[in-house]
Amino acid sequence: MDKKILLELAEMSEQSSLIDDGLYKKYDVKRGLRNGDGTGVLVGLTHIGDVIGYERVDGAVKPIHGKLLYRGIALTDIVRGFQGEGRPGFDETVFLLLFGRLPSRSELELFSAYLVQLRNLPEYFTEDMILKLKGKDIMNMLARCVLALYTLDENADDLSTHNILEQSISLIAKFPTIIAYAYHSMRHQYHHKPLSIRYPKQHLHTAENFLYMVKGGARYTPLDAKTLDLLLVLHAEHGGGNNSSFTTHVVSSSGTDTYSAIAAAIGSLRGPLHGGANLKVMGMMDDIKEHVVNWKDEHEVSHYLTKILHGEAFDGSGKIYGLGHAVYTLSDPRAVLLKEQARELAEEKGRLDEFELYNVIARVAPKAFSEFKGSSAVIAPNVDFYSGFVYDCLGIPREIYTPLFAMARIAGWCAHRLEELISSRKIIRPAYKNVAGTRGYLPLIERN
Repeated sequence: MDKKILLELAEMSEQSSLIDDGLYKKYDVKRGLRNGDGTGVLVGLTHIGDVIGYERVDGAVKPIHGKLLYRGIALTDIVRGFQGEGRPGFDETVFLLLFGRLPSRSELELFSAYLVQLRNLPEYFTEDMILKLKGKDIMNMLARCVLALYTLDENADDLSTHNILEQSISLIAKFPTIIAYAYHSMRHQYHHKPLSIRYPKQHLHTAENFLYMVKGGARYTPLDAKTLDLLLVLHAEHGGGNNSSFTTHVVSSSGTDTYSAIAAAIGSLRGPLHGGANLKVMGMMDDIKEHVVNWKDEHEVSHYLTKILHGEAFDGSGKIYGLGHAVYTLSDPRAVLLKEQARELAEEKGRLDEFELYNVIARVAPKAFSEFKGSSAVIAPNVDFYSGFVYDCLGIPREIYTPLFAMARIAGWCAHRLEELISSRKIIRPAYKNVAGTRGYLPLIERN
């Protein structure tokens, strides 16, 4: 079809898809499943995660310091617990999310050993699904591999709890391997770099094993492994209302298989409004570092942030990325924990000047935002504000940022899938009001 005709059809499609804003108000539609005050519409119940960022006092939203609970336990306490004992925490966190309680020492050892057994991909899978089939986007390659694993599972459609748990644990174990191999394949195919495929090592924990597969054994430090493990724990779960977890609920409610549900969640996370926030932060920070001469000058930094807010700098969006959150107000507990680790990492890597620039922005941006908006709305750094910087310090390429998010969040996805199938047992089907009206059918001969 002629390109001009396609453009005309696209314009027609846009016009027919546009719904007047006034109709949303008329029918009291909760756009984005958000209430008028920005809070989420209650659509379900969960035991798994709780995101707390405000209180309701006399019907009004009151900002408070944020809390994130995994199975009722504060994330801060979980992190302080395993780090205080000098050990990694991701496997323990996965166990907690899937089974509802913390494991004993022997249970944790058995569970970690089980994950190790499942890390390797099926025979010929790497060659056929990752190396032969080219892919420029690792998230798409990850989704493709998940769907391909369905074909190798003799019990793929079995919805028994035991079988879903086996599938879930297998996918959680294999995600790091798939992502590492997909990255090397993309790098080889499109950037003409040497192809390095490193098999998972049994004695390395999840985060360290991923660093080994991506970078090699001599190219990361113990602090690197500790920091990546923390990031995996911070991203493992965030309540049932985040877009990808809600996608998992919706798709699972139809009774479909685990692979289809997880592939759908990957598709959701791939969207830049969900999983790509830290990439936007990194782009913004590159721009700030280029245009701000004195990174320690709060007035100069604030002036440039104001230009960003006016759409006169960076990408013209008028957004300061990495600040504010849909639920958290005074603070994001994940950002608080990550900031502590980021300082230690920045010291090791000789990048304290950059870390301090982040702190300057965190201090002055809320005031610049308040003056620009003419409001008293409270904003604070979210986890994405620091995560890109931390990944960069770890030497992790930007193409892997969102896949790493998936590598962690699949633990929450699988827990929510189980909860949906066991507790809800009803297909999710919200209502949409048709506002097009009615009209008669026009015979072809009478159409212009």
